Amino acid sequence: MSERVVPTNKRAVVLATFVAFGGFLFGYDIGVISGCLIMPDFVQRFGEQNPDGSFFLSSSRQSIITSLLSAGTLIGALAQAFTSDRFGRRGTILIWAAIFTVGTAVQTGSDRSLAQITVGRCIAGLGVGAMSAIVPLYNGETAPKALRGTLLVLYQLQVITGVFISYVIDLGTHAIPNSASWRIPVGLQMLWGLILLSGAFFLPESPRHLLGIGKRSEARAVIAELNSVPLDDPLVDEYVDELEYAINAENEGGKAGWLECFSTRNMLWKRTVNGIMLQFIQQLNGQNFYYYYGDTFFQRSVGWLKVLVGPGDRLSPYVIQVILGAVSVVATIPALYLIETWGRRRSLLAGSVMEAVCAIIAGLVGHFMLAPTGTPPSQLTPSQKRGGDLLIAFAVLHVGSYSVFWGPVPWVYLGESFPLRVRPKAIALGSASTWIWNFLLSFFSPRIANDIGPLILMIFFGMLVFGFVYVYLFIPETKGLSLEEVDEMYVAGVKPWNSASWKPSRMEEAHEKVGHAHASANERVGEGMEAKEKDGSV
Repeated sequence: MSERVVPTNKRAVVLATFVAFGGFLFGYDIGVISGCLIMPDFVQRFGEQNPDGSFFLSSSRQSIITSLLSAGTLIGALAQAFTSDRFGRRGTILIWAAIFTVGTAVQTGSDRSLAQITVGRCIAGLGVGAMSAIVPLYNGETAPKALRGTLLVLYQLQVITGVFISYVIDLGTHAIPNSASWRIPVGLQMLWGLILLSGAFFLPESPRHLLGIGKRSEARAVIAELNSVPLDDPLVDEYVDELEYAINAENEGGKAGWLECFSTRNMLWKRTVNGIMLQFIQQLNGQNFYYYYGDTFFQRSVGWLKVLVGPGDRLSPYVIQVILGAVSVVATIPALYLIETWGRRRSLLAGSVMEAVCAIIAGLVGHFMLAPTGTPPSQLTPSQKRGGDLLIAFAVLHVGSYSVFWGPVPWVYLGESFPLRVRPKAIALGSASTWIWNFLLSFFSPRIANDIGPLILMIFFGMLVFGFVYVYLFIPETKGLSLEEVDEMYVAGVKPWNSASWKPSRMEEAHEKVGHAHASANERVGEGMEAKEKDGSV
């Protein structure tokens, strides 16, 4: 008798890491345009001319170029729900990676047409928005439960890495005195899109999706591949039977429409609202404000400028972006470990406290200790220099804390909280929330900051306090649970503050029923063999 092959998750980890590259596209596309907007050749081609012959990119044109991406991302995030159900998870990745690549090609080929580059941004945004939903969906359905949080954090790590790489490339090309300064960083997106597009052909379909549409034999093959065992290994049928049992229990009542996401059945309304609210709180944490307006604050601190970039009166915005991007990448790495040790709930609570402390200190220091904008460095008082140092220190701590906790955890929660029949739609609604609030933040923040200055950070402080209360009252712990066990926990009405100690029973029941079924089948086979032996001996 041959030895049973020991299952391994290596294949699942490799696939999840590759699929998370969709997050890299997301991050790179967001980050690359901010540097392009101040490149001289870009401004000359797509800006307006002053009476003296110089060119400038008005705030309205900047808004058009940047906001069209948000319009596309919102539509893409919602539209992927239809393609996920119709063409499967793998087919959806293929479709939207292709659309993203087309959009970047349109942008790169733009010469002086504002319409062309904005349309290209919108088309690319469709792909970015879809990827922001389909990647957590796919990884949530294919990752083993013990590693699901870690593999979903990979998505956020890829997002931040994409932002950081775009900043580095912008820094390296911005001084080129022709269109290569912006065509190189923008055009590289075609390479990223083609990498994901070509690799997607080799991805397996989600086994949960296959079982949901009745393709058991194909689901068996995928499960065998993900666990690196032969197709006839007993583990394959055991796992398929358990999944089928749980999926059937989840999907009683058939397919669901969009309104089902807000139904009282199985507490779906609560899960959908939680997904939307976590994305809402995530976007108003305050970290994006530092990304957008870090230059304004950083350049007031001469002491830190000399430490970071050497002597000089002004820190290049490209260098500021690289610094914040590097901090974000490094800080996201511990989240790969903490998500499965501390868990989701504790990470969000700890992140709320840490970021709130940073926000209130930076806001008050910025208001009371910073010099007025435009003050020459030679006229800064020692107190104002210390204020600048404190502001930078807590800005870095704020961004770092976000990257460890509130950056990845809402995406993890979004990818693991919904039953199969509404999963694509519910994740789409959560992702759409991200893009709506991202747009509103970028639109209103400069106006508010213009009126109240650094005290805008007090608004983010209030949001973080609200986030702590909301997580404590409404967000349960999902660490170590399968997707089907998360469904059971909500149905059981477990209080969030008691959820960490809750033990599931549905999958145990499924395992017992599957075990009994297999035992009965083996008994029947044994009885049949005995009957044949008796017949043969007569």
